[in-house]
Amino acid sequence: MVTPSWLSSVPKNFGEASAGTLKADEWRILCTVYFPVALITLWGMGAAYAADGDAHYLLQVFDNTMDLISAVTVLCKRSTSRRRSESFRRHLQNWLQGVQRLHAERYSDRTNNHMAFHIFDFLQLFGPIYSWWCFPFERLIGHLQRLPHNDKHGQYRSY
Repeated sequence: MVTPSWLSSVPKNFGEASAGTLKADEWRILCTVYFPVALITLWGMGAAYAADGDAHYLLQVFDNTMDLISAVTVLCKRSTSRRRSESFRRHLQNWLQGVQRLHAERYSDRTNNHMAFHIFDFLQLFGPIYSWWCFPFERLIGHLQRLPHNDKHGQYRSY
């Protein structure tokens, strides 16, 4: 898939051990760009995996997934307002209710689901998430981890 040059990418071998773990920003891109396209490709009309018997269920799962993607998209805007914060919360609530309904037999309440609803409060208190998220620090840590070192704290590397 061809994406704009300004959009960061995800590892081409995503899912393989050699790809390593994804950074938070890579998860965001995967969620908001690649997942919707992949699901439509897999489940849309004329797709090899589209099953008529499962079509209604897959549409519900797709719509539910799009609620989560919409919440992430609203959350990652560079500006915020009360209306956007409420939109985020509404999409998050719709997604969680959908997960509980569609996957009732496998659903278990998670603290992270509860905590995600507090992001609404943080948007009100601190403004756009871009001004307080940790992606820049995560990137810096990634650069620091790739620097050569001797695994001895407080000692210089000798040559």
